[in-house]
Amino acid sequence: MSLLGYWLVCSRNRPKADGKAVPAVNGDDGERQVHEFLTFRLALCKESSTAMALLQEPFVGIIMVPFFLVVPSERKVETSMPKRVPVRYEPMIVLDTTSSVPLYRQLYDRLRLAILTGQLATGARLPATRTLADQLGVSRNTVYLAYQQLLAEGYLNSKVGHGTSVARVTPETLLTLPSTSQGRQFAQDDTARSRVSQRGMNIARLSPMPRSQVPSAPGKAPAFRAGVPALDLFPYQIWAQLVTRRVRHSLKEASDNQDPAGYRPLREAIAAHIGVTRGVRCTADQVIVVSGAQAALDLAARILLDSGDMAWIEDPGYPGARGALGGAGAQLVPIPVKEDGLDVRAGRTRCPRARLAYVTPSHQFPLGVTMSLAQRLALLEWASQADAWILEDDYDSEYRFSGRPLEALQGLDRSNHVIYLGTFSKVLFPALRLGYLVVPPDLTDVFVAVRLFVDRHVPILEQMALADFITEGHFTRHIRRMHTVYAERRAALIAAVASELGEMLEVHAPEAGMHLVGWLPPHVDDAKVTQQAAKYGVEVIPVSVFRREPMPREGLVLGYAAVNEQEIREGVHRLALAIRSMPRPIRSAAEIHEPGS
Repeated sequence: MSLLGYWLVCSRNRPKADGKAVPAVNGDDGERQVHEFLTFRLALCKESSTAMALLQEPFVGIIMVPFFLVVPSERKVETSMPKRVPVRYEPMIVLDTTSSVPLYRQLYDRLRLAILTGQLATGARLPATRTLADQLGVSRNTVYLAYQQLLAEGYLNSKVGHGTSVARVTPETLLTLPSTSQGRQFAQDDTARSRVSQRGMNIARLSPMPRSQVPSAPGKAPAFRAGVPALDLFPYQIWAQLVTRRVRHSLKEASDNQDPAGYRPLREAIAAHIGVTRGVRCTADQVIVVSGAQAALDLAARILLDSGDMAWIEDPGYPGARGALGGAGAQLVPIPVKEDGLDVRAGRTRCPRARLAYVTPSHQFPLGVTMSLAQRLALLEWASQADAWILEDDYDSEYRFSGRPLEALQGLDRSNHVIYLGTFSKVLFPALRLGYLVVPPDLTDVFVAVRLFVDRHVPILEQMALADFITEGHFTRHIRRMHTVYAERRAALIAAVASELGEMLEVHAPEAGMHLVGWLPPHVDDAKVTQQAAKYGVEVIPVSVFRREPMPREGLVLGYAAVNEQEIREGVHRLALAIRSMPRPIRSAAEIHEPGS
């Protein structure tokens, strides 16, 4: 038995001291009686004129401090393993004693509002009535009546031994639960929605990247999640050592606001790396560090576009670009993507005087094709003639498996019309949230000035660690290792699809990147296939969510970087089961065109 438990047992039937009875600990009122007992013993000690009184009661001096730590928190004495205790609500409530509204009703209204607005989260534990009454300076009955009303209406739960907490399901939630399986949706306030700007509504209507329907463990992606690197193979220990070293030796000196363009050594490391590997012509002064590719798109759109400007976007293409450009007020012009990349001739026909073009030339998203040199030169020629900007998103160009490496558009540009975007999220890990822009020399001051009004700069500690990671050679070694791993996984995926799915899914080996597209037979709905695959624990993305105009065939985006070869084979097997289990069996393209079919 613990000392605490032993004291509780021994405290029953204690002998009288100095003619005063020692109160006993009894039942559920134990904590209150313990508190009263301690108060009693303190009074006894104060009245004693000698140290003999303390010697006669040896438990008081030993147990006094622990109980003063325990009693105010109103926790039960536990002899088993400690349990997670819900966060208590510390009220910030002011009651108006001059109001005609009763105090208990004022308290009820404020607590109910806090629950409905989410300020009081579900499961949050409220103070005991006595504690809250003392904090508010009101009677205990006032708090008791407010609690009882909230309990009666279903906003609170109360259980002996566990206190009072916010209910998991409130009355308003029950009234707005949908009958579909798409999850909980709360009624929209049309009045509030009418106050949102038209620009905000336009951005909200844009289709984002689809959310995963397949659960996964933290740090582990399911097959075939796209855009995620091999998280289990990142050198976390080396990264932790670099961060720790910077915390110990550099953080104090860099704790003030930093250069909005980014940490200078990191910008120098980026300029050197992309100059060698991608043929980008720049100095560190042209590099601006941002929190990922999406932040780079947003900053560029703010600076380069006016509301109503026309902008070319790839079709199908990256939803993040649509969001950034559309959010800046641009009129989006979808330009089809062919086997050799963006169709520049179609762009000239549809909108020759566009202000900007967004492209992913090294590994088009989502189709995975590489823009040919002829199309690159044609795009640069158009930009020069139209005095337009090109946003070149080079999001995963580090991984190229076949074909001759092509120089970045920025390296081919001789008239300073290309803004180059890069990110470390696809190469290292997504949560890093570090990317960069390379802008023409005469625009650096403008980008830096606008950056001050956005987020000033990204956290300095991660920038320092990344600069060390690059300059000390860890970055190059990691890319080299991942290049081999991804090539093996790419080959495993292509082989498994050919074996398990045959002509139900047609895949072509991409020259670069971390994903590929599997094409379905004509007239097959890729969205329905995606939903069925999720039931079998396989995550794919339908190509149709990325397009603005109809396509001859629909397909599935399959990421292969985040799963090993065994998981790839198992994932393809489950995908095959999912496709075969669909209500209307999928026929291959050859079967569809057979006579009499």
